[in-house]
Amino acid sequence: MPDTPSATRRSERARAAIIAAATELIREVPYAKLTVEAIAARAGVGKQTIYRWWPSKGAVVFDAMLELDSGPDGLALPNTGDIAADLRALLRGSIAALADPGFESFLRAMYIEIQQDPEIGTAYRERLLLPQRAAVADRLAAGVRSGELRPGLDLDLAIDLLLGPIQSRWSLGLGGLTESYADAALDAALAHLRA
Repeated sequence: MPDTPSATRRSERARAAIIAAATELIREVPYAKLTVEAIAARAGVGKQTIYRWWPSKGAVVFDAMLELDSGPDGLALPNTGDIAADLRALLRGSIAALADPGFESFLRAMYIEIQQDPEIGTAYRERLLLPQRAAVADRLAAGVRSGELRPGLDLDLAIDLLLGPIQSRWSLGLGGLTESYADAALDAALAHLRA
């Protein structure tokens, strides 16, 4: 039997409430203590409603993160004609996102989930990581075409050189993620990208 318009609206409201509840709770509760029961209670729905749409708490949190992370410009990087300025904005923005406790809590949760749940790992790569890397690759390719970066540049390696140091320091809890660190990492990467 097809859904009625009022049932569809109720479903949309329930889904929005679940996403909102997951977003609130991931910022309030350590991820290990976050439960589907808590999300359901905060959203005012039954657990079965959550399990109708998501197989696990990790899947709910991932969808909440995707909704939080979808900005108006999508994943496109700016192209001001100055590759260093554009990449500096990217790296500084990455550090700012990692320093935001609300967003960091989502990322820490996803680090746990992608190690434990192959389906979430695949979804994370396909829906977030690979599109982000493609956006950076597009900007780097434009830099190669404009002559700002060297011909024949290995774009995957270039992305790793740009983002790897920041990601490594963050994931290992080494600290020191400042704008000056972003600038130093960019200078080191550009030495290779322009060589």
